[in-house]
Amino acid sequence: MQQRKLGKSDISVAPLAFGGNVFGWSIDEKTSFSILDGFVDAGLNLIDTADVYSRWVPGNQGGESETIIGKWLAQGGRRDKVVIATKVGKDMGDGKVGLKKAYIQRAVEDSLRRLQTDYIDLYQSHDDDKSTPFEETLEAYGALIKAGKVRLIGASNYDVKRLAEAREVGEKLGLPLYQTLQPEYSLIERGAFERELEPYCLQHGVGVIGFYSLASGFLSGKYRSEADLGKSAARGARVKGYLNERGLKILAALDTVAQRQSSTPAAVALAWLIARPSVTAPIASATSLQQLEALVAATQLTLTPADVALLDEASAY
Repeated sequence: MQQRKLGKSDISVAPLAFGGNVFGWSIDEKTSFSILDGFVDAGLNLIDTADVYSRWVPGNQGGESETIIGKWLAQGGRRDKVVIATKVGKDMGDGKVGLKKAYIQRAVEDSLRRLQTDYIDLYQSHDDDKSTPFEETLEAYGALIKAGKVRLIGASNYDVKRLAEAREVGEKLGLPLYQTLQPEYSLIERGAFERELEPYCLQHGVGVIGFYSLASGFLSGKYRSEADLGKSAARGARVKGYLNERGLKILAALDTVAQRQSSTPAAVALAWLIARPSVTAPIASATSLQQLEALVAATQLTLTPADVALLDEASAY
């Protein structure tokens, strides 16, 4: 399995990340364990989660995903085989939100406890907190890195202006720099990332681990008409917006390439992302071992120039 560096760090990851938002939401602990085992057995190692996953589920408090990963790690022999990425900053209730120093210091301890580990490989600002100076946030991360509790930091949902400002503050004050960015990025959601963020990330060596890589399952080909939206109550409303001329054109291109490659639309959509020079590892989730196999297949798929050109043209924005 090929390895890529996270930003300019010395941490290497395989070119596909597993999205841990499904743990404690759409799959239970036992299924989560089997998928994590399968993920690592396939030679993959980057697991992405967040403290807030999956607070949106009735009865959940947040932290369910980290807790399941922690129990899996506690079985032993796994910690050095994986790169754990988690996030801080989204609203956890009771005033637990944002990127102020005091809250980061509290939140990281909660995440470490749930994950049952002494350190987090990649700790990410889940949302831009414009009410907190970059200096305060980066100083907090610097203290965690110095203490050995965090190895490097990343940002999620930042626009290019704020990402650049954070870098300027970090360079000026000798504080940690964001080594990675998590933007929304897929064949169907290209423009927002490619216009400004992609050139910036390439210029400054910022690793990209994009989310919604399969556009909530739309790029798997599962949803092709409004009649298909009932297959997922959670995703139906979002996917409905993709059922237009451009979306169907993208699905047709994915079908063509999948047939050429003896593969699947999902694997092709991920392989297109993996082939982008700016992308370190797209994030994708699976709720069964069968789905996981389709994701892993993307890392073994080499698209031809003709394949890429067809997908680029179909998804042009």
